[in-house]
Amino acid sequence: MTDPSPERIMALGRRRAALPDQAPPGPVRTVLYRDGHRERETDTVAEAHRAMGGESGLMAWISMTSPDRDQLTEVARLFGLPGLALEDAIVAHQRPKAEVYQGVLFLVLRPARYDTARDSVEVDEIHLFAGHDFVVTIGHADHVGFETVRGLLEAEPHVLAHGTLAVVHAVLDLVVDGYAPVVSELQDDVDEVETQVLGGDSGASRRTYRLAREVILLSRAVEPLGAVLDALVEPLSRRPGRPRGRPDRYAVTSATPDPWASPQGRQGIAAALPFHISVERRGEMHHRLRDVADHVAAVRERVDGFRQLLQNIMTVNSALIDQAQNEAMKKVSSWGGILVVPTLISSVYGMNIAPQPGFHWAFSWPLSLVLMALSSLSLYVVFRRNGWL
Repeated sequence: MTDPSPERIMALGRRRAALPDQAPPGPVRTVLYRDGHRERETDTVAEAHRAMGGESGLMAWISMTSPDRDQLTEVARLFGLPGLALEDAIVAHQRPKAEVYQGVLFLVLRPARYDTARDSVEVDEIHLFAGHDFVVTIGHADHVGFETVRGLLEAEPHVLAHGTLAVVHAVLDLVVDGYAPVVSELQDDVDEVETQVLGGDSGASRRTYRLAREVILLSRAVEPLGAVLDALVEPLSRRPGRPRGRPDRYAVTSATPDPWASPQGRQGIAAALPFHISVERRGEMHHRLRDVADHVAAVRERVDGFRQLLQNIMTVNSALIDQAQNEAMKKVSSWGGILVVPTLISSVYGMNIAPQPGFHWAFSWPLSLVLMALSSLSLYVVFRRNGWL
């Protein structure tokens, strides 16, 4: 099912780089849940789809690692995934975004990790499709951590009972929590490069540039998440029939329909999202998503601080290089000035043009030597006192 004109919560460009068709696909796990408890795990996606058609109240969670085109096409056919979003998942290398296609939420997330062996930030990619009763999580690396998320949610059935939004929150939380160690390592790198610059290390400029590139890479993964989370949190903030008292800009009057009670009563972004959440559970999910949004804001603040600090470090490094060049030019100019005076004297006395005053004087030769020595010594003393030598 393809929607040619999806409602876009946020779109941030794309860079197309198709996945290699010859790469072997990773494992696919399909688990059915009922009221937050694991019902059973099926051998195939088609088996899970048949079970959901015959029983009500089931939710399917399909996790895929490095799937091939055939696997993604089968899931899309069975669960009605939008064709445009499916193409993004196949192509990969998307920027973080959230899109809604006729009742299916499509998320692109960019988890990050720090490679200590290479002193670099590695950014992976996660795609997530969420409908009313199914979630498809797609990772393009073996260490995306879907099974960790599954284990945490299955240990808290009351959270998983919130439905597909609980899985969306858990995956978002996993990605955002993974930024913390990366930020910590980058902080150490920034401190080290600052010490290198102030210490006059010749390799500091190259490392500062590389580190700035790593910070920009992390910033591109983190920056769009604020808008993604705001789009999910805003409908949860609406509360119908809020009692009078403290004003709430998201409050809904009694005459306003509940934006989450049913698809017919929703408005704006809420009308496009696929989640049906009761009033009792809405507050908890709002709190959890808001907590993730706060963590994103904290990471963005630190990343922005890194960029500003690195810019200042590069400015200081450039100033120190200019200062060193100026010092070198002072020394060259000073020695040049010292050599110019005796050269001038010797050139005058060496012209051999007669008659010339003092040309036949017996003391002209030693006097010229003394004059050259005294002038050179005087210039050396002057330059030395001024700090040029």
